[in-house]
Amino acid sequence: MILVGAGPGDPDLITVRGAAALREADAVVYDALASTELLELAPASALRIDVGKRGHDAPTRAQEEINALLVRLAREGRTVVRLKGGDPFVFGRGGEEASACAAAGVGFEVVPGISAAVGALAYAGIPVTDRRHAASFAVVTGHKDPSAVARETRWEALASATDTLVIVMGMRNLDAIATRLLAGGLDPATPAAVVMEGALPTQRVVEAPLGELVARTLAAGLAAPAVVVVGNVVRLRAELAWFERLPLFGMRVLVSRPEEQAGELAAALRAAGARPELVPLIRIEPPTDASGVDAALASLDGYDALLFASANAVRAFAARARARGRPLGAFPGRVFCVGPRTAEAAREAGLCVEAVPERHDAEGLAAAIAARGSPAGRRFLLPRAEEGREVLAERLREAGALVEAVAAYRTVPAPVDAEALRGRLVRGEIGALTFTSPSTVRTFAELLDAPAREAVRGCLVAAIGPVTAEALRRRGIEPDAVPAGAGAAELVAALSEAARRRTGGTP
Repeated sequence: MILVGAGPGDPDLITVRGAAALREADAVVYDALASTELLELAPASALRIDVGKRGHDAPTRAQEEINALLVRLAREGRTVVRLKGGDPFVFGRGGEEASACAAAGVGFEVVPGISAAVGALAYAGIPVTDRRHAASFAVVTGHKDPSAVARETRWEALASATDTLVIVMGMRNLDAIATRLLAGGLDPATPAAVVMEGALPTQRVVEAPLGELVARTLAAGLAAPAVVVVGNVVRLRAELAWFERLPLFGMRVLVSRPEEQAGELAAALRAAGARPELVPLIRIEPPTDASGVDAALASLDGYDALLFASANAVRAFAARARARGRPLGAFPGRVFCVGPRTAEAAREAGLCVEAVPERHDAEGLAAAIAARGSPAGRRFLLPRAEEGREVLAERLREAGALVEAVAAYRTVPAPVDAEALRGRLVRGEIGALTFTSPSTVRTFAELLDAPAREAVRGCLVAAIGPVTAEALRRRGIEPDAVPAGAGAAELVAALSEAARRRTGGTP
Protein backbone atom coordinates (compact mmCIF):
# COMPACT_ATOMS: atom_id res chain seq x y z
CA MET A 1 0.00 0.00 0.00
CA ILE A 2 1.38 3.42 -0.95
CA LEU A 3 0.26 6.54 0.92
CA VAL A 4 0.59 9.43 -1.53
CA GLY A 5 0.25 13.12 -0.74
CA ALA A 6 -1.54 14.88 -3.61
CA GLY A 7 -0.56 18.39 -2.53
CA PRO A 8 -2.88 21.38 -2.14
CA GLY A 9 -5.20 21.80 -5.10
CA ASP A 10 -3.02 22.21 -8.19
CA PRO A 11 -2.54 18.71 -9.66
CA ASP A 12 0.86 19.75 -11.00
CA LEU A 13 2.16 19.76 -7.41
CA ILE A 14 2.13 15.94 -7.19
CA THR A 15 5.64 14.60 -6.63
CA VAL A 16 7.45 12.55 -9.27
CA ARG A 17 7.26 9.48 -7.03
CA GLY A 18 3.57 10.07 -6.33
CA ALA A 19 2.78 10.26 -10.05
CA ALA A 20 4.79 7.08 -10.71
CA ALA A 21 2.87 5.25 -7.97
CA LEU A 22 -0.44 6.26 -9.53
CA ARG A 23 0.68 4.95 -12.93
CA GLU A 24 1.39 1.56 -11.32
CA ALA A 25 -1.81 1.37 -9.26
CA ASP A 26 -4.37 -1.40 -9.40
CA ALA A 27 -6.62 0.53 -7.00
CA VAL A 28 -6.77 4.20 -5.98
CA VAL A 29 -8.54 5.12 -2.76
CA TYR A 30 -8.87 8.90 -2.77
CA ASP A 31 -10.15 11.80 -0.68
CA ALA A 32 -12.43 14.60 -1.85
CA LEU A 33 -9.63 17.15 -1.41
CA ALA A 34 -7.27 15.32 -3.78
CA SER A 35 -7.50 16.59 -7.35
CA THR A 36 -9.55 14.15 -9.41
CA GLU A 37 -7.37 15.03 -12.42
CA LEU A 38 -4.67 12.93 -10.79
CA LEU A 39 -6.88 9.87 -11.19
CA GLU A 40 -6.21 10.07 -14.92
CA LEU A 41 -2.63 8.98 -14.21
CA ALA A 42 -3.84 5.58 -13.03
CA PRO A 43 -4.40 2.79 -15.58
CA ALA A 44 -7.91 2.66 -17.02
CA SER A 45 -8.36 -0.76 -15.43
CA ALA A 46 -7.56 0.45 -11.90
CA LEU A 47 -10.30 0.61 -9.28
CA ARG A 48 -11.15 4.17 -8.21
CA ILE A 49 -12.82 4.45 -4.81
CA ASP A 50 -13.97 7.81 -3.39
CA VAL A 51 -13.97 7.81 0.41
CA GLY A 52 -14.89 11.46 0.88
CA LYS A 53 -13.09 12.88 3.93
CA ARG A 54 -13.54 16.57 3.16
CA GLY A 55 -12.15 18.10 6.32
CA HIS A 56 -14.42 17.41 9.27
CA ASP A 57 -17.59 17.16 7.24
CA ALA A 58 -19.35 13.81 7.33
CA PRO A 59 -17.03 11.34 5.52
CA THR A 60 -18.25 8.99 2.85
CA ARG A 61 -16.74 6.19 4.94
CA ALA A 62 -15.70 5.99 8.57
CA GLN A 63 -11.95 5.95 9.18
CA GLU A 64 -12.07 2.40 10.50
CA GLU A 65 -13.81 1.29 7.30
CA ILE A 66 -11.16 3.01 5.19
CA ASN A 67 -8.41 1.26 7.13
CA ALA A 68 -10.10 -2.10 6.58
CA LEU A 69 -10.58 -1.34 2.88
CA LEU A 70 -6.89 -0.58 2.38
CA VAL A 71 -5.86 -3.77 4.14
CA ARG A 72 -8.33 -5.89 2.17
CA LEU A 73 -7.31 -4.49 -1.21
CA ALA A 74 -3.62 -4.97 -0.43
CA ARG A 75 -4.18 -8.56 0.73
CA GLU A 76 -5.89 -9.26 -2.60
CA GLY A 77 -2.50 -8.68 -4.19
CA ARG A 78 -3.31 -5.24 -5.60
CA THR A 79 -0.98 -2.27 -5.76
CA VAL A 80 -3.02 0.18 -3.71
CA VAL A 81 -2.48 3.94 -3.77
CA ARG A 82 -4.08 5.89 -0.96
CA LEU A 83 -4.31 9.40 -2.45
CA LYS A 84 -4.71 12.13 0.16
CA GLY A 85 -4.87 15.92 -0.16
CA GLY A 86 -1.80 17.76 1.07
CA ASP A 87 0.62 15.55 2.99
CA PRO A 88 -0.54 12.22 4.46
CA PHE A 89 1.12 12.84 7.81
CA VAL A 90 0.06 16.49 8.30
CA PHE A 91 -3.45 16.29 9.78
CA GLY A 92 -4.27 13.70 7.12
CA ARG A 93 -4.73 10.67 9.38
CA GLY A 94 -2.14 8.94 7.26
CA GLY A 95 -0.43 7.74 10.41
CA GLU A 96 -3.57 5.87 11.44
CA GLU A 97 -3.82 4.20 8.04
CA ALA A 98 -0.14 3.25 8.07
CA SER A 99 -0.57 1.83 11.58
CA ALA A 100 -3.53 -0.26 10.41
CA CYS A 101 -1.37 -1.71 7.63
CA ALA A 102 1.50 -2.38 10.03
CA ALA A 103 -0.84 -4.15 12.46
CA ALA A 104 -2.20 -6.31 9.63
CA GLY A 105 1.25 -7.20 8.31
CA VAL A 106 0.69 -5.25 5.08
CA GLY A 107 3.75 -3.53 3.66
CA PHE A 108 3.44 0.18 2.97
CA GLU A 109 5.32 3.16 1.62
CA VAL A 110 4.76 6.85 2.39
CA VAL A 111 5.17 9.45 -0.37
CA PRO A 112 5.13 12.90 1.24
CA GLY A 113 3.16 15.69 -0.38
CA ILE A 114 3.09 19.48 -0.12
CA SER A 115 0.94 20.35 2.86
CA ALA A 116 -1.76 22.99 2.36
CA ALA A 117 -0.32 24.64 5.46
CA VAL A 118 2.67 25.64 3.34
CA GLY A 119 1.55 25.23 -0.29
CA ALA A 120 -1.72 27.14 -0.15
CA LEU A 121 0.03 30.04 1.57
CA ALA A 122 2.82 30.02 -1.04
CA TYR A 123 0.19 30.37 -3.79
CA ALA A 124 -1.28 33.29 -1.85
CA GLY A 125 2.13 34.99 -1.66
CA ILE A 126 2.59 34.38 2.07
CA PRO A 127 5.81 32.63 3.17
CA VAL A 128 5.54 30.94 6.56
CA THR A 129 9.03 32.13 7.46
CA ASP A 130 11.07 35.13 6.35
CA ARG A 131 14.09 36.42 8.23
CA ARG A 132 12.67 39.95 8.13
CA HIS A 133 9.47 38.89 9.86
CA ALA A 134 9.43 35.33 11.20
CA ALA A 135 11.97 32.74 12.33
CA SER A 136 9.44 30.13 13.45
CA PHE A 137 6.02 28.81 12.60
CA ALA A 138 3.50 26.40 14.07
CA VAL A 139 0.75 24.46 12.34
CA VAL A 140 -2.30 23.48 14.34
CA THR A 141 -5.70 22.05 13.55
CA GLY A 142 -8.62 24.25 14.39
CA HIS A 143 -11.01 21.35 14.87
CA LYS A 144 -9.70 18.29 16.63
CA ASP A 145 -11.28 14.92 16.09
CA PRO A 146 -14.05 14.93 18.71
CA SER A 147 -13.42 11.22 19.34
CA ALA A 148 -9.74 11.79 20.19
CA VAL A 149 -8.60 11.80 23.78
CA ALA A 150 -6.32 14.83 23.95
CA ARG A 151 -6.09 17.95 25.98
CA GLU A 152 -7.53 21.10 24.53
CA THR A 153 -5.36 23.19 22.23
CA ARG A 154 -3.67 25.92 24.24
CA TRP A 155 -4.52 28.86 21.99
CA GLU A 156 -3.49 31.49 24.54
CA ALA A 157 -0.03 29.92 24.77
CA LEU A 158 0.28 29.66 20.98
CA ALA A 159 -0.40 33.38 20.72
CA SER A 160 3.10 34.10 22.01
CA ALA A 161 4.91 30.85 21.21
CA THR A 162 5.64 31.36 17.52
CA ASP A 163 6.10 34.07 14.90
CA THR A 164 3.68 32.59 12.36
CA LEU A 165 0.63 30.58 13.29
CA VAL A 166 -1.01 28.46 10.58
CA ILE A 167 -4.43 26.98 11.32
CA VAL A 168 -5.95 24.26 9.16
CA MET A 169 -9.54 23.07 9.43
CA GLY A 170 -10.32 26.13 11.51
CA MET A 171 -13.17 27.82 9.67
CA ARG A 172 -15.93 26.32 11.80
CA ASN A 173 -14.34 27.67 15.00
CA LEU A 174 -12.65 30.78 13.59
CA ASP A 175 -14.48 33.21 15.87
CA ALA A 176 -13.58 31.28 19.02
CA ILE A 177 -9.97 30.79 17.89
CA ALA A 178 -9.46 34.48 17.15
CA THR A 179 -11.00 35.41 20.50
CA ARG A 180 -8.63 33.14 22.41
CA LEU A 181 -5.57 34.31 20.46
CA LEU A 182 -6.44 37.90 21.36
CA ALA A 183 -6.96 36.83 24.97
CA GLY A 184 -3.47 35.32 24.83
CA GLY A 185 -1.98 38.71 24.15
CA LEU A 186 -1.88 39.04 20.36
CA ASP A 187 -2.40 42.61 19.18
CA PRO A 188 -5.73 43.00 17.33
CA ALA A 189 -3.71 44.74 14.59
CA THR A 190 -1.62 41.60 13.93
CA PRO A 191 -1.77 40.84 10.17
CA ALA A 192 -3.86 37.77 9.34
CA ALA A 193 -5.40 36.11 6.30
CA VAL A 194 -7.73 33.34 5.21
CA VAL A 195 -6.85 31.44 2.01
CA MET A 196 -9.80 29.50 0.57
CA GLU A 197 -9.27 26.78 -2.06
CA GLY A 198 -5.57 27.54 -2.16
CA ALA A 199 -3.50 26.58 -5.22
CA LEU A 200 -6.62 26.42 -7.39
CA PRO A 201 -7.90 28.95 -9.95
CA THR A 202 -10.84 29.45 -7.56
CA GLN A 203 -8.50 30.64 -4.80
CA ARG A 204 -9.81 33.53 -2.72
CA VAL A 205 -7.95 35.44 -0.03
CA VAL A 206 -9.12 37.79 2.70
CA GLU A 207 -6.52 39.86 4.54
CA ALA A 208 -7.37 41.72 7.72
CA PRO A 209 -6.02 42.60 11.14
CA LEU A 210 -6.71 39.72 13.48
CA GLY A 211 -9.33 41.71 15.33
CA GLU A 212 -11.33 42.16 12.12
CA LEU A 213 -10.60 38.84 10.40
CA VAL A 214 -13.78 37.02 11.36
CA ALA A 215 -16.12 39.82 10.26
CA ARG A 216 -14.35 40.34 6.94
CA THR A 217 -14.20 36.62 6.23
CA LEU A 218 -17.93 36.25 6.86
CA ALA A 219 -18.69 39.31 4.72
CA ALA A 220 -16.67 37.86 1.85
CA GLY A 221 -18.41 34.50 2.12
CA LEU A 222 -15.27 32.42 2.51
CA ALA A 223 -15.72 28.86 3.73
CA ALA A 224 -13.84 25.57 4.04
CA PRO A 225 -11.52 24.30 2.71
CA ALA A 226 -9.33 27.15 3.88
CA VAL A 227 -6.09 27.86 5.70
CA VAL A 228 -5.79 30.64 8.28
CA VAL A 229 -2.47 32.39 8.88
CA VAL A 230 -1.61 34.90 11.59
CA GLY A 231 1.67 36.83 11.70
CA ASN A 232 3.73 39.60 10.18
CA VAL A 233 4.57 37.45 7.11
CA VAL A 234 1.09 38.30 5.81
CA ARG A 235 2.44 41.79 5.04
CA LEU A 236 4.52 40.26 2.23
CA ARG A 237 1.45 39.25 0.27
CA ALA A 238 1.17 42.72 -1.28
CA GLU A 239 4.37 42.11 -3.26
CA LEU A 240 4.44 38.29 -3.45
CA ALA A 241 0.88 37.39 -4.56
CA TRP A 242 2.13 35.89 -7.83
CA PHE A 243 -0.65 33.35 -8.49
CA GLU A 244 -3.51 35.81 -8.66
CA ARG A 245 -1.49 37.95 -11.08
CA LEU A 246 -1.24 35.23 -13.70
CA PRO A 247 -2.78 36.39 -17.00
CA LEU A 248 -5.77 34.03 -16.94
CA PHE A 249 -6.21 33.68 -13.18
CA GLY A 250 -9.67 32.39 -12.26
CA MET A 251 -10.93 32.31 -15.84
CA ARG A 252 -12.95 29.26 -16.87
CA VAL A 253 -11.72 28.20 -20.30
CA LEU A 254 -13.56 25.70 -22.49
CA VAL A 255 -11.29 22.96 -23.85
CA SER A 256 -13.14 21.39 -26.75
CA ARG A 257 -10.67 18.83 -28.06
CA PRO A 258 -11.01 15.06 -27.41
CA GLU A 259 -10.39 14.18 -23.77
CA GLU A 260 -7.38 11.94 -24.48
CA GLN A 261 -5.69 14.88 -26.25
CA ALA A 262 -6.65 17.63 -23.80
CA GLY A 263 -3.95 17.10 -21.17
CA GLU A 264 -1.26 19.35 -22.63
CA LEU A 265 -3.65 22.24 -23.23
CA ALA A 266 -5.26 21.86 -19.80
CA ALA A 267 -1.82 21.93 -18.14
CA ALA A 268 -0.80 25.05 -20.08
CA LEU A 269 -4.03 26.77 -19.05
CA ARG A 270 -3.50 25.89 -15.40
CA ALA A 271 0.03 27.30 -15.61
CA ALA A 272 -1.52 30.59 -16.71
CA GLY A 273 -3.93 30.53 -13.76
CA ALA A 274 -7.00 29.41 -15.70
CA ARG A 275 -9.55 26.79 -14.81
CA PRO A 276 -9.80 24.34 -17.74
CA GLU A 277 -13.35 23.15 -18.42
CA LEU A 278 -13.10 19.95 -20.44
CA VAL A 279 -16.07 19.62 -22.78
CA PRO A 280 -14.93 17.29 -25.60
CA LEU A 281 -16.91 18.18 -28.71
CA ILE A 282 -15.56 15.50 -31.04
CA ARG A 283 -14.33 11.92 -30.95
CA ILE A 284 -11.72 10.30 -33.18
CA GLU A 285 -12.94 7.03 -34.64
CA PRO A 286 -11.79 4.59 -37.35
CA PRO A 287 -12.91 5.46 -40.88
CA THR A 288 -16.25 4.23 -42.17
CA ASP A 289 -14.40 2.25 -44.82
CA ALA A 290 -10.80 1.21 -44.09
CA SER A 291 -10.19 -0.47 -47.45
CA GLY A 292 -8.39 2.56 -48.87
CA VAL A 293 -5.91 2.90 -46.02
CA ASP A 294 -5.36 -0.87 -45.94
CA ALA A 295 -4.56 -0.94 -49.64
CA ALA A 296 -2.14 1.96 -49.19
CA LEU A 297 -0.37 0.15 -46.36
CA ALA A 298 -0.06 -2.98 -48.47
CA SER A 299 1.82 -1.04 -51.15
CA LEU A 300 3.53 1.49 -48.87
CA ASP A 301 6.97 1.04 -50.40
CA GLY A 302 5.61 2.25 -53.73
CA TYR A 303 5.15 5.82 -52.47
CA ASP A 304 7.86 8.45 -52.64
CA ALA A 305 6.61 10.38 -49.63
CA LEU A 306 4.13 10.41 -46.77
CA LEU A 307 2.24 13.62 -45.99
CA PHE A 308 0.64 14.36 -42.63
CA ALA A 309 -1.52 17.42 -42.00
CA SER A 310 -2.39 16.59 -38.38
CA ALA A 311 -1.16 14.58 -35.41
CA ASN A 312 -4.49 12.73 -35.46
CA ALA A 313 -3.70 11.49 -38.97
CA VAL A 314 -0.31 10.22 -37.82
CA ARG A 315 -1.69 8.40 -34.80
CA ALA A 316 -4.59 6.84 -36.71
CA PHE A 317 -2.38 5.74 -39.62
CA ALA A 318 0.27 4.32 -37.27
CA ALA A 319 -2.37 2.43 -35.27
CA ARG A 320 -3.79 0.90 -38.46
CA ALA A 321 -0.28 0.02 -39.61
CA ARG A 322 0.40 -1.81 -36.35
CA ALA A 323 -2.90 -3.65 -36.61
CA ARG A 324 -1.97 -4.79 -40.14
CA GLY A 325 1.56 -5.84 -39.12
CA ARG A 326 3.17 -3.10 -41.21
CA PRO A 327 5.54 -1.03 -39.00
CA LEU A 328 6.08 2.47 -40.36
CA GLY A 329 9.71 2.61 -39.28
CA ALA A 330 10.68 0.63 -42.38
CA PHE A 331 9.19 3.20 -44.80
CA PRO A 332 12.02 4.18 -47.20
CA GLY A 333 10.53 7.41 -48.54
CA ARG A 334 10.38 10.99 -47.34
CA VAL A 335 8.04 12.29 -44.64
CA PHE A 336 6.57 15.79 -44.51
CA CYS A 337 4.53 17.13 -41.55
CA VAL A 338 2.45 20.27 -41.23
CA GLY A 339 3.79 21.33 -37.82
CA PRO A 340 6.00 20.40 -34.87
CA ARG A 341 3.29 18.48 -32.97
CA THR A 342 2.53 16.42 -36.06
CA ALA A 343 6.24 15.81 -36.56
CA GLU A 344 6.59 14.70 -32.96
CA ALA A 345 3.79 12.18 -33.43
CA ALA A 346 5.45 10.94 -36.63
CA ARG A 347 8.79 10.43 -34.90
CA GLU A 348 7.05 8.53 -32.10
CA ALA A 349 5.67 6.26 -34.83
CA GLY A 350 9.22 5.54 -35.99
CA LEU A 351 9.27 7.83 -39.03
CA CYS A 352 12.12 10.13 -40.01
CA VAL A 353 10.64 13.58 -40.70
CA GLU A 354 12.33 15.54 -43.47
CA ALA A 355 10.55 18.88 -43.31
CA VAL A 356 8.19 20.98 -41.20
CA PRO A 357 7.08 24.28 -42.80
CA GLU A 358 7.24 27.63 -41.03
CA ARG A 359 3.59 28.18 -41.92
CA HIS A 360 1.66 25.37 -40.25
CA ASP A 361 -1.15 24.73 -42.72
CA ALA A 362 -1.76 22.87 -45.99
CA GLU A 363 -0.52 25.77 -48.09
CA GLY A 364 2.69 26.01 -46.09
CA LEU A 365 3.27 22.26 -46.35
CA ALA A 366 2.79 22.32 -50.12
CA ALA A 367 5.34 25.13 -50.39
CA ALA A 368 7.84 23.26 -48.20
CA ILE A 369 7.57 20.17 -50.42
CA ALA A 370 8.08 22.21 -53.58
CA ALA A 371 11.15 23.87 -52.04
CA ARG A 372 12.82 20.43 -51.83
CA GLY A 373 12.41 19.54 -55.44
CA SER A 374 9.67 19.41 -58.03
CA PRO A 375 6.82 17.11 -56.99
CA ALA A 376 6.02 16.32 -60.63
CA GLY A 377 5.74 12.60 -61.28
CA ARG A 378 6.25 11.63 -57.64
CA ARG A 379 3.75 9.55 -55.65
CA PHE A 380 2.49 10.99 -52.38
CA LEU A 381 0.31 9.25 -49.80
CA LEU A 382 -1.88 11.57 -47.72
CA PRO A 383 -3.57 9.82 -44.77
CA ARG A 384 -6.22 12.17 -43.41
CA ALA A 385 -9.71 12.50 -41.96
CA GLU A 386 -12.70 11.40 -44.00
CA GLU A 387 -13.79 15.04 -44.16
CA GLY A 388 -10.26 16.37 -44.77
CA ARG A 389 -9.51 19.47 -46.82
CA GLU A 390 -8.50 19.10 -50.47
CA VAL A 391 -6.11 22.06 -50.54
CA LEU A 392 -2.85 20.12 -50.08
CA ALA A 393 -3.74 17.38 -52.56
CA GLU A 394 -4.92 19.92 -55.15
CA ARG A 395 -1.77 22.05 -54.88
CA LEU A 396 0.48 19.05 -55.42
CA ARG A 397 -1.59 17.69 -58.27
CA GLU A 398 -1.42 21.08 -59.97
CA ALA A 399 2.36 20.71 -59.78
CA GLY A 400 2.19 17.32 -61.50
CA ALA A 401 2.32 15.07 -58.44
CA LEU A 402 0.37 11.85 -58.03
CA VAL A 403 -1.47 12.18 -54.71
CA GLU A 404 -3.54 9.46 -53.10
CA ALA A 405 -5.62 10.73 -50.17
CA VAL A 406 -6.97 7.95 -47.94
CA ALA A 407 -9.29 8.17 -44.94
CA ALA A 408 -7.33 7.07 -41.86
CA TYR A 409 -9.90 8.28 -39.33
CA ARG A 410 -13.06 10.30 -38.95
CA THR A 411 -14.25 12.87 -36.46
CA VAL A 412 -17.74 12.52 -35.04
CA PRO A 413 -19.60 14.73 -32.56
CA ALA A 414 -19.09 13.66 -28.95
CA PRO A 415 -22.04 13.40 -26.56
CA VAL A 416 -22.54 16.82 -24.97
CA ASP A 417 -25.14 18.13 -22.54
CA ALA A 418 -26.04 20.97 -24.91
CA GLU A 419 -28.60 22.54 -22.61
CA ALA A 420 -26.12 22.70 -19.73
CA LEU A 421 -23.41 24.18 -21.97
CA ARG A 422 -25.77 26.81 -23.36
CA GLY A 423 -26.86 27.69 -19.83
CA ARG A 424 -23.28 28.18 -18.65
CA LEU A 425 -22.55 30.43 -21.61
CA VAL A 426 -25.63 32.56 -21.01
CA ARG A 427 -24.85 32.88 -17.29
CA GLY A 428 -21.31 34.03 -18.11
CA GLU A 429 -19.68 31.09 -16.34
CA ILE A 430 -17.23 30.44 -19.19
CA GLY A 431 -14.85 33.27 -19.95
CA ALA A 432 -12.92 31.85 -22.90
CA LEU A 433 -13.30 29.25 -25.63
CA THR A 434 -10.49 27.31 -27.33
CA PHE A 435 -10.81 25.47 -30.63
CA THR A 436 -8.18 23.17 -32.09
CA SER A 437 -9.82 22.05 -35.35
CA PRO A 438 -12.61 23.05 -37.73
CA SER A 439 -14.59 20.00 -36.57
CA THR A 440 -14.69 21.30 -32.98
CA VAL A 441 -15.93 24.64 -34.34
CA ARG A 442 -18.64 22.96 -36.42
CA THR A 443 -19.92 20.87 -33.52
CA PHE A 444 -19.90 23.85 -31.15
CA ALA A 445 -21.79 26.10 -33.55
CA GLU A 446 -24.48 23.47 -34.07
CA LEU A 447 -25.10 23.35 -30.29
CA LEU A 448 -25.84 27.06 -29.96
CA ASP A 449 -29.23 28.74 -29.81
CA ALA A 450 -29.76 32.50 -30.19
CA PRO A 451 -29.08 33.47 -26.51
CA ALA A 452 -25.98 31.27 -26.34
CA ARG A 453 -24.71 32.65 -29.65
CA GLU A 454 -25.08 36.16 -28.27
CA ALA A 455 -23.29 35.13 -25.06
CA VAL A 456 -20.32 33.86 -27.07
CA ARG A 457 -19.67 37.46 -28.11
CA GLY A 458 -18.63 38.16 -24.54
CA CYS A 459 -16.12 35.30 -24.45
CA LEU A 460 -12.50 35.40 -25.48
CA VAL A 461 -12.06 33.00 -28.40
CA ALA A 462 -8.81 31.29 -29.38
CA ALA A 463 -8.19 29.23 -32.53
CA ILE A 464 -5.18 26.94 -32.93
CA GLY A 465 -4.41 28.19 -36.45
CA PRO A 466 -5.68 30.04 -39.51
CA VAL A 467 -7.84 27.18 -40.81
CA THR A 468 -9.67 26.87 -37.49
CA ALA A 469 -9.92 30.67 -37.29
CA GLU A 470 -11.56 30.77 -40.72
CA ALA A 471 -14.03 28.08 -39.65
CA LEU A 472 -15.02 30.34 -36.75
CA ARG A 473 -15.45 33.37 -38.98
CA ARG A 474 -17.68 31.43 -41.37
CA ARG A 475 -20.01 30.86 -38.42
CA GLY A 476 -20.00 34.48 -37.30
CA ILE A 477 -17.49 34.10 -34.45
CA GLU A 478 -14.45 36.36 -34.61
CA PRO A 479 -11.39 34.82 -32.90
CA ASP A 480 -9.48 37.04 -30.48
CA ALA A 481 -6.32 34.91 -30.52
CA VAL A 482 -4.68 32.96 -33.37
CA PRO A 483 -1.10 31.96 -32.47
CA ALA A 484 1.67 31.65 -35.01
CA GLY A 485 2.57 28.22 -33.62
CA ALA A 486 0.25 25.27 -33.28
CA GLY A 487 1.19 24.12 -29.78
CA ALA A 488 -0.73 24.36 -26.53
CA ALA A 489 1.78 26.82 -25.05
CA GLU A 490 1.45 29.11 -28.06
CA LEU A 491 -2.35 28.97 -27.91
CA VAL A 492 -2.40 29.87 -24.21
CA ALA A 493 0.14 32.66 -24.72
CA ALA A 494 -2.04 34.16 -27.46
CA LEU A 495 -5.12 33.84 -25.27
CA SER A 496 -3.27 35.51 -22.39
CA GLU A 497 -2.30 38.41 -24.62
CA ALA A 498 -5.92 38.76 -25.77
CA ALA A 499 -7.01 38.85 -22.12
CA ARG A 500 -4.42 41.54 -21.41
CA ARG A 501 -5.69 43.64 -24.31
CA ARG A 502 -9.29 43.28 -23.17
CA THR A 503 -8.46 44.47 -19.65
CA GLY A 504 -6.27 47.29 -20.88
CA GLY A 505 -3.06 45.69 -19.69
CA THR A 506 -4.24 44.74 -16.20
CA PRO A 507 -3.37 41.14 -15.25
